[in-house]
Amino acid sequence: MKILANDGISKSGILALEKSGFEVITTKVAQEQVINFVNTHQVAVILVRSATKVRKDIIDACPSLKIIGRGGVGMDNIDVDYAISKDIQVINTPASSSNSVAELVFAHLFSGVRFLYDSNRNMPLEGDTRFNDLKKAYADGIELRGKTIGIIGFGRIGQSVAKMALGLGMKVIASDNYVGKAEIKVEFYNGQFINVEIETEPVDDLLKHSDFVTLHVPAQKDYIIAKREFDLMKDGVGIINCSRGGIINEVELVAALDSKKVLFAGLDVFENEPTPAVQLLMHPNISMTPHIGAATIEAQDRIGTELAEQIIALVKAEI
Repeated sequence: MKILANDGISKSGILALEKSGFEVITTKVAQEQVINFVNTHQVAVILVRSATKVRKDIIDACPSLKIIGRGGVGMDNIDVDYAISKDIQVINTPASSSNSVAELVFAHLFSGVRFLYDSNRNMPLEGDTRFNDLKKAYADGIELRGKTIGIIGFGRIGQSVAKMALGLGMKVIASDNYVGKAEIKVEFYNGQFINVEIETEPVDDLLKHSDFVTLHVPAQKDYIIAKREFDLMKDGVGIINCSRGGIINEVELVAALDSKKVLFAGLDVFENEPTPAVQLLMHPNISMTPHIGAATIEAQDRIGTELAEQIIALVKAEI
């Protein structure tokens, strides 16, 4: 049985699949060539991350497909319901990258509160001639300890963010349409832990009380954060989006940054990928990464292994 890992898969995942008799193809096939490649090679399983889209056209045109796998959480690049209606199994790895995404949230938070996004641009250019001026410019840093972080979307990733925030001594509030409360287990290196129960609240209340807002929701038809929501926020708030592009109105975000309503933003995702708006790319108060939330060695290893285990189990069940 042939597997096309079109957006890549970890070595551990490949080894596990090959050990079970699968042929794993890691050739990167362009989106417009996927149908032809799958049919030519009689691919039974296609594995994707966020780049490759598996829509109705591919599902209809590729009768050999039995399983579609998504390395990660979001499934918005796959027509899941339609695939299931055609008796194609659809799998993902919701738990594998939670910690990696949460750590990137805090990378952006630390970058924002200590102006690293700007300092890292200016020190190489002016550090030898304007050192004292830059020292003064970046002197008003903010500590995260004691501040309130509002988490919109309190699933696995949101709860991982909560664990880290609690460990830093932050107050955590959360909003989620489907999660009423959650018990967060904060574990320490020596085996000790504490449990903290967090009840979710209406998003408007969260926006009013948060010093920092971070979003962890699936792709949406409408913006979650637009002018109305910015107006509800505290002055000088920090905003992080390591979730999905298109959930923050980027035009209104730039306006809020320019007016100092928003102190800084940390963005890993954008409305127009892979060509983010130049107003974002050039803005001095935005910390940016190119959609790398799950891109750690550890997360990719877990994703590959989990996908392999699910595929092997599904095929054995059919046999």
